[in-house]
Amino acid sequence: MSWDTYKALTFSFPEVDLSLDLSRLGLPEAYIDSQRGAFAKAFAAMDELEKGAIANPDEGRMVGHYWLRDADLAPTEELKNTINSSVAQIKAFAEKVHSGAVKGANGKFTDVLVIGIGGSALGPQFIAHALGVPSEDKAQVHFFDNTDPDGMDLALNAIGDRLGNTLSLVISKSGGTAETRNGMLEAQKAYADMGLDFAKHAVAITGVDSKLDKVAVSEGWLERFEMWDWVGGRTSVLCAVGLVAAALQGLDIQALLDGAAAMDKVTRAKEIEKNPAALLALAWYYATNGKGEKDMVILPYKDRLLLFSRYLQQLIMESLGKEFDLDGNVVNQGIAVYGNKGSTDQHAYVQQLREGVPNFFATLIEVLKDRNGPSIEVEPGVTSGDYLQGFLLGTREALAEKDRQSVTLTVAEISEASVANLIALYERAVGYYATLTNINAYHQPGVEAGKKAAGSAIELGKAIVETLEANKGEALDAPAIAAKLGKPESTELIFKIALHMAANAKAGISKIDGTVWHEAKFLVLA
Repeated sequence: MSWDTYKALTFSFPEVDLSLDLSRLGLPEAYIDSQRGAFAKAFAAMDELEKGAIANPDEGRMVGHYWLRDADLAPTEELKNTINSSVAQIKAFAEKVHSGAVKGANGKFTDVLVIGIGGSALGPQFIAHALGVPSEDKAQVHFFDNTDPDGMDLALNAIGDRLGNTLSLVISKSGGTAETRNGMLEAQKAYADMGLDFAKHAVAITGVDSKLDKVAVSEGWLERFEMWDWVGGRTSVLCAVGLVAAALQGLDIQALLDGAAAMDKVTRAKEIEKNPAALLALAWYYATNGKGEKDMVILPYKDRLLLFSRYLQQLIMESLGKEFDLDGNVVNQGIAVYGNKGSTDQHAYVQQLREGVPNFFATLIEVLKDRNGPSIEVEPGVTSGDYLQGFLLGTREALAEKDRQSVTLTVAEISEASVANLIALYERAVGYYATLTNINAYHQPGVEAGKKAAGSAIELGKAIVETLEANKGEALDAPAIAAKLGKPESTELIFKIALHMAANAKAGISKIDGTVWHEAKFLVLA
């Protein structure tokens, strides 16, 4: 790679202490010029979105996550005031918690349990991990981020006897998200088992008048924070969804908001070379042929950014993974995202990246500042951080030697501002890419389909219990249960559900092994 090529295709944005190197992407000489017309449309669409246009036509909604960090941009005075009031409410509540004016049964809150899933967990988890310092944080943050009972037990075990000093945040826009409801019920039982009143340790973050909101009101929870239908879950981290936990942890939420606003300002530039989000979207479009033909591998060379790839999986894959475009054509669009961290990745899958199937492009994230304070020399004149950068540069070169595409994103340090910069950068890149590919980035019909299918499985499980109860003492295999239910087409599902029930002795169901695995029978003893 020549110095001239590096200079020509590396773009610096000192306003946000960030640079973006596209020199190892293989861009043809005139490629950026060839995309100016497409990006002019993307810039115009983003302008309309920020002014309050219906950017999510399938659900008839505005898309307003950019207003969260600059309420003056909101299209109405009412929305502006609502956003500002929410931020003020969050700051005031956190101050009351930190001062002990609001406390738990056993005194000041030392821990926070976040109960949510998807965007209600991934964003808060990323921020907590990226910016927390356990010995200095004002509260330790834990998560119920799934409906896995064992996972919830692990979180409760980490809290231990501090449950009376633990504030639970229950997060669900609709108030009816099954995983969040389950987590709330599990938490309520845990508090009750210790003789504690859950309501006196609980906060709701939800839509006004949702099921959850009504529960919080009726039970007298400590506080309620509003979620709005114009903020999607995967772009909600800089509203109450992420800011309440961050503020309670002791992070500077104003610095988060200001950092995102600073990146928003830079990424509104109408020239591709002066807009890092446009450059990132252009890189994705070129690398994937505008059709998601390659995966996006995120390799942050910083432990604090370990969860960034998980956060981006939802942001990018839920936004861009769509069957239809805005004109109703089948396009099966999307970009698969995965990642680990450097230099761990070099001992995991860089071997395949360099020599295996070339079905990816990599994004290496470099953080210039190694740590707060000096570093020891692990050998004369060399620190651990020098090695970390050396491995990044080595991976970059090793990939280039085999014509594997990569982008390198460099930030100065890890701070509230820089983390929010990254969030805002990728949010807008997703928006630009969606316009380039003519898709709706702001709905998620596939997620709703999965929820519907899960609901059907739950109902089928209830029917299995009723059937075995009605035939107590009789051992039935899956086809027999299906026949009694009149659902022969669901035999496989019935087998899977009954197997799970027997493993957990649900409703007294047990399993009798057959000669081969699929001949297993299930029964409730008489």
